[in-house]
Amino acid sequence: MDASLYRKKAVYGRWAVASAFFFNGFLVGSWAPQIPVFMTRLHISEFTLGLMILVFGLGALAAMPWCGYLIGRYGSRAVVKGFAIFCSFSLLLVALAPNVYIAAPALFLFGAVIGGMDVAMNANAVEVEKKLSRAVMSSSHGFWSLGGFAGGALGGLLIEAQGHLVHATVVTAIAVVLGLAAFRFMITEDAPVVHEKKGKLAFPTNPLIYLIGIMALFSMVPEGSVLDWAALYLKQERGADIATAGFAFAAFSGTMSVMRFLGDGVRNRFGAVKTLRISALIGASGMLVASLAPSPWIAILAFAFAGLGIANMVPIAFSAAGNQKGTSSGVALSLVTLMGYSGILVAPSAIGFVGGRTGFAPVYMVLACLLIVVFLMANLAASADRNENPDS
Repeated sequence: MDASLYRKKAVYGRWAVASAFFFNGFLVGSWAPQIPVFMTRLHISEFTLGLMILVFGLGALAAMPWCGYLIGRYGSRAVVKGFAIFCSFSLLLVALAPNVYIAAPALFLFGAVIGGMDVAMNANAVEVEKKLSRAVMSSSHGFWSLGGFAGGALGGLLIEAQGHLVHATVVTAIAVVLGLAAFRFMITEDAPVVHEKKGKLAFPTNPLIYLIGIMALFSMVPEGSVLDWAALYLKQERGADIATAGFAFAAFSGTMSVMRFLGDGVRNRFGAVKTLRISALIGASGMLVASLAPSPWIAILAFAFAGLGIANMVPIAFSAAGNQKGTSSGVALSLVTLMGYSGILVAPSAIGFVGGRTGFAPVYMVLACLLIVVFLMANLAASADRNENPDS
């Protein structure tokens, strides 16, 4: 294939996969403002709502290990498009559920297709990196954050004005149009890589992938802890009012979103290992200062600083997993994504249990130590820079 045409297709593919990340984040962000309505119209308690949200997370975790098989057989583009079809209508299905008995499986399905698409679009981003010979993973995750912001902002306004069903219908229409317009430009593997083992579900035999998964886990546990517990920490232990406490995750996610759009340039210049080391130190410093902060606003600034570091750690881990020689990128990413997202979907429950007994300041100190472990393991991410195009 002519080199200029090859690169043009890769550039189109880069923006197509960015659209996939935006699409996925938009649907997750659109679910967030539906949650209070969901609780009210089904007449469920906060405890039951917590179980329903856990069902969503379990659906995602259940689907992720199977995606390696699907990607290895059909290629990441086909898997992204296939899951996207179900994703488009899943929020509407949840919005239509008349009772908890139908809502629970609908939420499990919603989580499963969102999680499955997540693995496939990360695998596709790895392929784009190979064909462009440069990093795009961090900015791709930035588009996910941007989609989440757009979904949440539109949802709050539309639900208040027109109700939850109109909102879910509009979200479905936007998702369908975006998918039809952008996903046809996605690239895929030149030849899907077969599994290391026969059968539908195969786990990697390369132990390095499991170590990279630990890095992803240790990078995402702090993110989940800020999301779920930072506001409570500031209110109960640092004397913040509710309005001030809400700035903790806003500041953290804001700096993280900005840094994800800048992260590819940083990584292309300094390399994945050096970027990961510096990012881990920044993240650990921010979490440690937040745990020791004498006032709410110092803690908020510390969380914002931590976001600058944590932003690019998971994208680098995903690129490192997807570039392991001798292993399907889909198989590797399905495992690393499963391990990493456990840090957001499962670990915060344990953190809340411990924090309720010891306070959250010691918890954030321990989380800073987890980021130091990632700093020490950073050399394992060297494969993230293995993105040379073999045909160039």
